[in-house]
Amino acid sequence: MSSNLYTTYSFLYSHILTSYMTPERKNKLLKVLSKRQPNLTVVMENVQDPHNISAVMRTCDAVGIQDLYILNTKIPRHKKWGTKSSSSAAKWLTIHQFDNTADCVAELRKHYQKIYTTHLAENAVSLYSIDFTGSVALVFGNEHEGVSAELCSLADGNFIIPQMGIIESLNISVACAVSIYEAFRQKNAAKHYESPALSAEAMNQLMLQWSRGAEDAEL
Repeated sequence: MSSNLYTTYSFLYSHILTSYMTPERKNKLLKVLSKRQPNLTVVMENVQDPHNISAVMRTCDAVGIQDLYILNTKIPRHKKWGTKSSSSAAKWLTIHQFDNTADCVAELRKHYQKIYTTHLAENAVSLYSIDFTGSVALVFGNEHEGVSAELCSLADGNFIIPQMGIIESLNISVACAVSIYEAFRQKNAAKHYESPALSAEAMNQLMLQWSRGAEDAEL
């Protein structure tokens, strides 16, 4: 099936599904889609606690991140994302799972210009010096070991969140929230949320996907 024909069929199917929604529900989904930011993503490497993952998912959804990358090279793939209320965020995200670092980075390079890891190193820059108006992937590591040396070596740089306390670390879900809300601040100031950033085809495909489960999901 050609891509154009597939898009046409997807549009028709999506139209049929959305015709069963209330106007309020449909408008909310369309509004959320119009705010999605395809040039910003989060990568979680070997994050063990599913509650941390689900908390990150909720924050990603809140700032308009659609694609989330989960890389597990030392632990099995996750089958659940935490509590029911937290895991509901997964319904609205596109989750990419990898078990090979090189494959994950190769896929990231197809979509993002810069990859930054959260790693306390001499060459680390402040979170607030990163230009989030470009295309950026932020990598957060394991709760105890942080981001692996392999992934750090494949990234474009390391960043840290400035802190004034004795303990120089934050819980991963907190660190992620602080980081992507700085991205939100910059992107909002640059008016990235004022017009849709997703292609019409991507919006249509997501609307089709979301329509299938919208009736049972939290909105």
